[in-house]
Amino acid sequence: MTKRQIKSLACIAVVAATGLGAAAPSAADNRHVVRPGESIQKAVNAAQPGDTIVISPGIYRESVLITKSDLTLRGSGASTVIKPGAAKRAPNACTTAGNGICVLGKAGRTVNGVSIRALTLSGFKKSGIWASRTDRLTVRQVIAEKNGVWGIAQERSTRGVFRGNIARDNAESGIFVANTIDREGGAIDTKGAVIRNNVLEGNRIGATVRRVRNLSVHGNRVTGNCGGLFVVGDETKPWAGAMTIRNNVISKNNKFCPSTVRLPVIQGSGIVLTGAEATVVRANVIRDNVGSSPLSGGIVLFKSFVGALNTNNVIRDNVVLGNKTADLANRDTGKGNTFYGNTCRASEPAGMC
Repeated sequence: MTKRQIKSLACIAVVAATGLGAAAPSAADNRHVVRPGESIQKAVNAAQPGDTIVISPGIYRESVLITKSDLTLRGSGASTVIKPGAAKRAPNACTTAGNGICVLGKAGRTVNGVSIRALTLSGFKKSGIWASRTDRLTVRQVIAEKNGVWGIAQERSTRGVFRGNIARDNAESGIFVANTIDREGGAIDTKGAVIRNNVLEGNRIGATVRRVRNLSVHGNRVTGNCGGLFVVGDETKPWAGAMTIRNNVISKNNKFCPSTVRLPVIQGSGIVLTGAEATVVRANVIRDNVGSSPLSGGIVLFKSFVGALNTNNVIRDNVVLGNKTADLANRDTGKGNTFYGNTCRASEPAGMC
């Protein structure tokens, strides 16, 4: 063997040993493609953190439970539809609860970094998407429609992002973010959750943020619901609030919804603050929300059902017109609430326009 050949073989050995020049792992190795007739849940079960489950166009009849971090579930928008499961599917905690997709952590161990995008969830008994004990859940370009309670819902969670979704014709809220649904307690710090650029229509309430703090609700279009946007707190501490509601278009939320154990009739409500503190409501366009409920009006401050008052909220620089019984209504006796720079015609009490 010549010296040149020996030198060449030595170079090849070095490349092999160091991995230089080796083919990178294919992106396809981290993708699990699901086609109509196949199980999304099986693909989730087989996936590892960092993997993507790609759901092809079609109708899938099942509920999907995610308990692993850093998974992406991605469909093809309106053409990827998940509906309540057929009887032959093996039940799981999500199926039993009547939800479409569940992202569930445990006490002391959150599920982190899950992304759900570009698919449709329709007709579930409870929620299209239900999340509990998560961090950095992202839900984008999802259609959640005709579900029996909420369209997209989250509790006990932090840093969630709900962006560019359509939530329509759900029996309760299109988007619902809460501290917890099964016990009383003070508001939790969401550490900067975002509800942004969603279309919320035909629900009982477009979006409800209940007993939470430190989040942003902006750029949403909210129309055709009984109520537009509700910020809900109570007397427990920390109080709900410390959030920003801005640049939303909230109009014609004039559907009629009967009273419940906790709330009176809802009709014609734009933004309602009840038992909230230190919330800034600014630069929204709120028009033509019309009703005769105690909660009716463009922007309404109302004491909570347990009597907790709104305090130190700022309502400024909004366009609030054509709402009845008033554009701005302070039906509360809480202290430190300020209204300024708003464009409006009728207020309760008079003088705020």
